[in-house]
Amino acid sequence: MTALRQRMIEDMKLRGLAPSTQQAYVRVVRDLATYYNKPPDQLSDEELRRYFVYLTEERQLARSTCTVVLCGIKFLYEYTLKQEWPLLELVRPRRAKTLPVILSTAEVGQILSRVRSEHGRVCLNTIYACGLRISEGVGLRVQDIDSARMQVLIRSSKGNKDRYVPLPEIILVQLRQFWLTHRHPVYVFPNRTRGGVNPEAASSMSREQVWRVFKATLAESGVLKGATVHTLRHSWATHLLEAGVPLRLIQQWMGHSSPKTTMLYTHVTRQAEAIALDKLSELIASLS
Repeated sequence: MTALRQRMIEDMKLRGLAPSTQQAYVRVVRDLATYYNKPPDQLSDEELRRYFVYLTEERQLARSTCTVVLCGIKFLYEYTLKQEWPLLELVRPRRAKTLPVILSTAEVGQILSRVRSEHGRVCLNTIYACGLRISEGVGLRVQDIDSARMQVLIRSSKGNKDRYVPLPEIILVQLRQFWLTHRHPVYVFPNRTRGGVNPEAASSMSREQVWRVFKATLAESGVLKGATVHTLRHSWATHLLEAGVPLRLIQQWMGHSSPKTTMLYTHVTRQAEAIALDKLSELIASLS
């Protein structure tokens, strides 16, 4: 490991970046160094500009991927190298104004009911029922399941924040039954091996394992929407909003810092559209 990479890793730890973010940023900087075959602290502004032209025009990376690349390189220059980079605003990808894919409750049931492995089924059920990110779901710890208060403590989530989310009783029952199959002292979902759940695993199951399970089940379910595991979280928030749960409470459960982020779901609720249509119809009728 080079001295520059080691220093960057130390800086990321000091800033409290999540382990997955640290890995992504290190990979971004490594790819940059590999492209030019020289250390990134020896690159000129023009070389950096050409690199982003290459990513956007030749590789045609998605906006989200370009943003990760930008953030990783920005961290290196601003925090580790203490250098200003005037190209930051020039290469920043324009934010796409898109709405998330939302599954109906019937579609969620259609997908989750077809998950064959108990490991995958209970994990995906928990992710949907508690509105979790995939990393939060696979990393659940036994000590964070509060059955007395029917809550789950989500530790050090996005933004390095803790939060509580409600735990439906049916999910608590599933978690207990599944835990009895392995009795791991730390993880609710220990890492899997070819032989099944490893009761002595040093880590939780990987996100990739859950992705593969969901992708295979989605293909078999007949649901044609371009859903991902994260779609379950979007759908959960939308379903709660449609059921009349206050937006402020949903914001708290999702761990959003700003209500503007949670307000996105007001644009995808069928009830909101129906109410708006009724009001519009009343207005038109009053003009007739």
